[in-house]
Amino acid sequence: MLSRSIKTSSIFQIGRTTMSKRYSSIISVHRDTPEDNQNIPFEFNSENLKRAQEIIAKYPPQYKKGACMPLLDLGQRQLGFTSISVMNYVAKMLDMPPMRVYEVATFYTMYNRKPMGKYNLQVCTTTPCQLCGSDGIMKAVQDHLGIKPGQTTPDKLFTLQEVECLGACVNAPMLAVNDDYHEDLTPEATVDILKQLQAGKELTKIGPVSGRESCEPHSGRKVLLNAEPNDIRNFTRADL
Repeated sequence: MLSRSIKTSSIFQIGRTTMSKRYSSIISVHRDTPEDNQNIPFEFNSENLKRAQEIIAKYPPQYKKGACMPLLDLGQRQLGFTSISVMNYVAKMLDMPPMRVYEVATFYTMYNRKPMGKYNLQVCTTTPCQLCGSDGIMKAVQDHLGIKPGQTTPDKLFTLQEVECLGACVNAPMLAVNDDYHEDLTPEATVDILKQLQAGKELTKIGPVSGRESCEPHSGRKVLLNAEPNDIRNFTRADL
């Protein structure tokens, strides 16, 4: 893990536009803590061990290291974050040098390198989301929860992350809550989601909060409006 995290924040100018240089909260260098050190044992429970064996079986024996990413994800879901013990356990299971596993875990932002809250809030601030108001979404989360990116609320309920593109550009701005996407957000709708989670309510509605389905136009579907699919024979030559 021979890289470093950027912890500084500065202001710089491009032409006449003043922009804020944001810092990363991602941990690239391991430092022992009471919650994350090699003396804390880890191994898959019986259910996840079975899943791990099924994953490894998908790869030829000489290429079982290809299972590194899904096994790290499995370990993270069991423990709550990707600890040094999780990485070492996966390395031993796949007969890999631990450093090779560390390289994977510190390269991909999907692996959380420190204890997380119950709800991992990921606010996308890449260009499409920012043009649609993601700065307002980020501010709404920070103001309501009183935390900044990389921090966890004192009750361990929320961890906030500022992330790059999550692939929901057409429904920007968006917020990921664990594995679920909430899209077409406004600051008010964002706070409402947070309040529901704080009240212990399950979010049954995911996707766009604007009322549209998936990524269809706001004004409704424009194509494929027939209930039955068209008979392709009516539109092609019979000899083809």
